Amino acid sequence: MVNLKDFIRNVPDFPKPGIVFRDITPLLASPEAMAAVEDGFVEAFADAPIDAVAGTESRGFIFATALARLLGVAFIPVRKAGKLPAATVSVSYTLEYGEDSLEIHADALGAGDRVLVVDDLLATGGTAAASAELVERIGGTVVGLAFVIELSFLGGRRRLEGRRVVSLVDYESE
Repeated sequence: MVNLKDFIRNVPDFPKPGIVFRDITPLLASPEAMAAVEDGFVEAFADAPIDAVAGTESRGFIFATALARLLGVAFIPVRKAGKLPAATVSVSYTLEYGEDSLEIHADALGAGDRVLVVDDLLATGGTAAASAELVERIGGTVVGLAFVIELSFLGGRRRLEGRRVVSLVDYESE
C-alpha cells in the first residue's frame, strides 16, 4: 500500500513566510504514487456513473486526463480566463488574496452529462466551487469533486456543502 504523504514534499515559507507549500512534484515523478492516486479516485467513484472528468488548471489537468482515460470518458479543461479558444462561460470567485475567474467551453458538455471535477488541492474551496458552478452552468451534473490533497484546517469543504467530496490525503493542520 502506497502512503501518498511520503511523496508530498513540504516546502516551508513558500510562496510567503509562514506558509507550508505541499509540493506534489515527487508524487508526479513516481509511477507507483500516480497509480495509487488514479486507483484511489476510480475506487472512490466506482458507484457513480461518469460521462466526463473536468480538470481545473493546471495541476488538476494531470490527474483528470489520466482518470478520464482510465474511465473511457471525455476530459474537459477548466481554465483561467482568456486561455480557451472557442465560446466560453465564465465565473468569478474570491480567493484569499483577491478575485480570479475560470472558464469552460460553452459546448463542452451535453445537457445532464455527469461530471467528476478533479484538482490537486482543496484549500479554501473557492476554485473548486467555481469549477463545479461552471459545469452546472453549461448543463452538466456534478457527481463529485476529487482532490489529491485537502488542507482541512482551511475549511474548504464548507464551500462545497451538499456535494460529494473525496480527498486522498488530508492535512488537518499547517
